[in-house]
Amino acid sequence: MTGRLMLLDAASLYFRAYFGVPDSVKAPDGAPVNAVRGLLDFIDRLVKDHRPDRLVACMDADWRPQWRVDLIPTYKAHRVAEAHEGAPDEEEVPDTLSPQVPVIEDVLDALGIARVGVAGYEADDVIGTFTARADGPVDIVTGDRDLYQLVDDARGVRVLYPLKGVGTLQLTDESVLREKYGVDGAGYVDLALLRGDPSDGLPGVPGIGEKTAAKLLAEFGDLAGIMTAVEDPRSRLTPSQRKRLTEARPYVAVAPKVVRVADDVPLPDVDTALPHTPRDPAALEELAKRWGLGGSLQRLLSTLEK
Repeated sequence: MTGRLMLLDAASLYFRAYFGVPDSVKAPDGAPVNAVRGLLDFIDRLVKDHRPDRLVACMDADWRPQWRVDLIPTYKAHRVAEAHEGAPDEEEVPDTLSPQVPVIEDVLDALGIARVGVAGYEADDVIGTFTARADGPVDIVTGDRDLYQLVDDARGVRVLYPLKGVGTLQLTDESVLREKYGVDGAGYVDLALLRGDPSDGLPGVPGIGEKTAAKLLAEFGDLAGIMTAVEDPRSRLTPSQRKRLTEARPYVAVAPKVVRVADDVPLPDVDTALPHTPRDPAALEELAKRWGLGGSLQRLLSTLEK
């Protein structure tokens, strides 16, 4: 896989589109299509501004994988709308967004934009695996800071983090991470698991916030170095830090596997080349008419043709 690869964290982007575009944007039958049209506008702007050679919309086939829940039961538990035995739990999603997701998938397929989700894995894991396999530079477009862990200047991997729509992006490389968090991409996993993340149900180490975590990592190198220092009475941990880290050992033992994105997902064989013409023009025309995709789709088609 050569050339510049752009990986879209699709759910992150269509959530942003849903909340950023008024729900008065509707199909001819009155159904909201604000997330659909907003995402098409996002992709149009991203392709115009960054000209990737390859593009993949990475999907959450399983937004809360059981293997992560087995390790940390609170993982995303507060976002479960309905639990299912032997099947993925349903995520709490706004009522008018859920019906738009299949439309998004159908439009991407008709356009010929690669769309990849793998059973048992989150979009983050799909992104992590594509990134690990890439031979050229990678732009990851996401509103999820967890993916900062993939930033790698040596390999040309950066995160394009939307600050306002996708017109204003934070181009996140290692210098940005060091300035904001005091770590590089590889160190972000340790920072994140020590700090915790309430939005993902990750408790972190009580009393160890982001700034303290960054200071500990600067002094002891990585999580393993910090936990070694816990056992060393001569180390410069404060008594309260030593106590908190000791009590958090069970969490610290399993958290890295939960926080770190997978890089060994069994990806399907897909054509990731940026399409210049629609894969299925007839289906796309029908979707455009059915859902009133109007200028959003036309602008993207014009951009893809160039």
